[in-house]
Amino acid sequence: MTSMENFFNYMTKIIPKDEIVIWFNIHNMYYEKIELYGDIFKSLNYVIADTHMGNEFRETKIILTNEDNKNHFNWCWNKVVEDFQKENIIIGNEGDHKEYLFSFFNDTFYNQSDKKARESINTFLEDIFNVHDDFVKPDLDILTEFYKILQKYVN
Repeated sequence: MTSMENFFNYMTKIIPKDEIVIWFNIHNMYYEKIELYGDIFKSLNYVIADTHMGNEFRETKIILTNEDNKNHFNWCWNKVVEDFQKENIIIGNEGDHKEYLFSFFNDTFYNQSDKKARESINTFLEDIFNVHDDFVKPDLDILTEFYKILQKYVN
């Protein structure tokens, strides 16, 4: 098999459900926590998209600096942390997870000029965190990375 065929198989082959269960067990991933971490990601995405005011496709035509985007992210992050705390879910306010999430949203939202790509973040997160759908290896890798980065900071 050529490297291109291997790559294609990696990107497109549906992983059988029993192998996903084994994967989750090996990586100590629990369905309830997957759902919780998905809720954190999706809540943050919602607050960011709902409150951001500086995109060229919006009516305001305001162009925000990288510092403005970082400040906006921090405000959104603090709001999400506070909202989850009201539900007795404690998320560490500072750490690698916050930097990871900022990097994710900086690449996929703040610095994304394609409106459709920005609007597809929620669909992407719904798909990644839906344990009832089929997985391909890249999606499972992303889910595992998301899970592990939040696992250290959520109680």
